[in-house]
Amino acid sequence: MESAPQPGAMDALHEAGIRAAVALQAGPAWLEQFWLLLTSQLDPNAIYTVFFPLARGLGERVALLLLWSALLAEWLNVVLKWFLFGERPYWWIHESGLSSREQLPLRQFPVTCETGPGSPSGHCMILAAALWPVVTALSKEVSRCTRSRLLRLIPFLAYILLLVAMGLSRIFVLAHFPHQVVTGSLAGMALGWGLQRWPPNFLKCRFFLLTALGLLLGALGLHGLATAAGLDLDWSLRRAGSRCSEPGWLRPETRPWASLCRASGTALGLALAARCSLSRRAAEELRALEPPLGSAALGLLALDVLHKLPRSEGTALWYLNVGARYALGPVLVGSLMPQLILFLRRLRATP
Repeated sequence: MESAPQPGAMDALHEAGIRAAVALQAGPAWLEQFWLLLTSQLDPNAIYTVFFPLARGLGERVALLLLWSALLAEWLNVVLKWFLFGERPYWWIHESGLSSREQLPLRQFPVTCETGPGSPSGHCMILAAALWPVVTALSKEVSRCTRSRLLRLIPFLAYILLLVAMGLSRIFVLAHFPHQVVTGSLAGMALGWGLQRWPPNFLKCRFFLLTALGLLLGALGLHGLATAAGLDLDWSLRRAGSRCSEPGWLRPETRPWASLCRASGTALGLALAARCSLSRRAAEELRALEPPLGSAALGLLALDVLHKLPRSEGTALWYLNVGARYALGPVLVGSLMPQLILFLRRLRATP
């Protein structure tokens, strides 16, 4: 009598991840609401529309570093996902046959059905990279008030706890396996650390124009070469469509090309913001007049209005619309609004 085939190392790792998801979904209702709130409200889009304007309260350079880290992390995350061919729990349990061999008490949610491959986790990678300059700035602010090393570490401890919570929320909703959130978090931390050590000159318009063009053409080139070599980089879209329990949960903003449009659009926005930036004298005058928290609140409101505008229905126009919105973000928050505030302040001061 032949013995049943033994599962491979990856299958065993995936099955262990499914057991972790079962344990998390068996938790209390209040914890379920916490996981859902975390994974839906702190998605990559929130980095550009919430964290970016809020980071201006710590200084313009911190906010720009956050944006720069986020867009590069998002682009790199898509490329890694294309070539690592990572599974997602909500479809793997069916594709592997585990759901037919065992009755699993697992549920899907509206935020479950991500359409790209699963490895590494984009939520964790982008969050880890983007928040690194913010946490570093907060630690420096704390060090000005105290010599206690423990107190200076509090921002980093909060950062680690947030990443752990985000990882658990992604496992809970069946979007990722544990090893995917760990690799995503570590990759994001390494990228955030490196980009802070070697930041670009945010006043160089040409650099960011070339970056935007390079990111878009690079992604198109890699996708084209992989397709010519016989690799199917769009396999996850079909698998997501067949395994998502509700077709309405398949959101277009989770597609890899939406992420690439967001990253390229943001790089273009940094170029336009550099082109329209305030003079040094005007920037110093604005810092003397404008409370940092007021600037952050106004930027948050402006981006909220921008991203609530209706979108085009056609596929090509939809992607163009996404790129345009994220290109406008840095210009609006980093250039146009400060100029408007400075103009109104001067107008008010004129006798």
